[in-house]
Amino acid sequence: MSIHMMTSKEVTKKVIDKEALFILDVRNKDDFNDWKIEGENITQLNVPYFDLLDGVEGILDEIPAHRDILVVCAKEGSSIMVAEMLSEAGLDVSYLKGGMKAWSEYLEPVKVGDLKAGGEIFQFVRIGKGCLSYMIASGGEAVIIDATRMTDIYVEFAERMGVKIMHVFDTHLHADHISGGCALAAKTNAKYWLPSKDAQEVTFDFNPLDDGNEVTVGNTAIRIQALYSPGHTIGSTSFVVDSAYLLTGDILFIDSIGRPDLAGMAEDWVKDLRDSLYTRYRELSNELIVLPAHFMRIEELNEDGSVWKKLGELFEKNHGLQIEEEGVFRKLVTEDLPPQPNAYQEIRQTNMGQINPDEEEQREMEIGPNRCAVR
Repeated sequence: MSIHMMTSKEVTKKVIDKEALFILDVRNKDDFNDWKIEGENITQLNVPYFDLLDGVEGILDEIPAHRDILVVCAKEGSSIMVAEMLSEAGLDVSYLKGGMKAWSEYLEPVKVGDLKAGGEIFQFVRIGKGCLSYMIASGGEAVIIDATRMTDIYVEFAERMGVKIMHVFDTHLHADHISGGCALAAKTNAKYWLPSKDAQEVTFDFNPLDDGNEVTVGNTAIRIQALYSPGHTIGSTSFVVDSAYLLTGDILFIDSIGRPDLAGMAEDWVKDLRDSLYTRYRELSNELIVLPAHFMRIEELNEDGSVWKKLGELFEKNHGLQIEEEGVFRKLVTEDLPPQPNAYQEIRQTNMGQINPDEEEQREMEIGPNRCAVR
């Protein structure tokens, strides 16, 4: 039988389209249990590569020959070797190009909607990491919000759209992934904006993003209004775009809320977090489409692969918005939290410009799931 190469883009399409896929993951068990490719119709078998050095005969009964089979490892090499053994055993099999590192870095652009006075808003879904970033395009100009470190995709997408990136925003100082905001702004000669309360220790120049700031995109006067919403960080800022979209950063997700502990300030920021969610957001229209900076579970993706819900629906269904007693809320967001993101302290330092890891070090720092939510 033959061996095929499957790209992260092709796997993403299978996940979004809910196609059946059998994955043989040959990483070690700890890495597999920490983070894996997920999807509604994906089934997994984890057998470490070193357990297969003498052959794959012992696992053939566990591999369904009638399904698409994908072998996955960290960087690609081991999966090719195992795929070759499976092929020699008579199976039609693929391996993931670039391994889980490529899966972690792939971004899928999805159109969210049109803007009232002309223009569009796009979401870039980093499906292997759960990160969400955005482009707002109008009148030949564009704004990027919460860019990942893979900045080329935004530049290339802007070129295809025929727009010039004029502004780059970060909703807060990120701790689970390395921001590409400052680098993207430098690459495109755009203005870089960062909440000033999160930027007291940064080593680079930025435009202070404060409550009430408004930025116009293109000649159609698309307003991006900054809304101070602390809690995940002291400077966390949301954006109201075109009176229709609410970009919430890491304060509010589709199925959870932001955690306040990644800067070691959980007890101090609980009140800010509750005020942002239960007071500031309550004053906004329930019809606003919530666009978060992360998703936690693959089930949060819509049919087209986008991630959004109306604010009113989240106030009805999001468990983090249903807690009336302040003491119960405090306990939820300060106790029994998920593990903190891998290398989050080093990621914060990188995003402040205090350390400058090379590309391979940055990849290693980001490996694993995002853990920005309470649960």
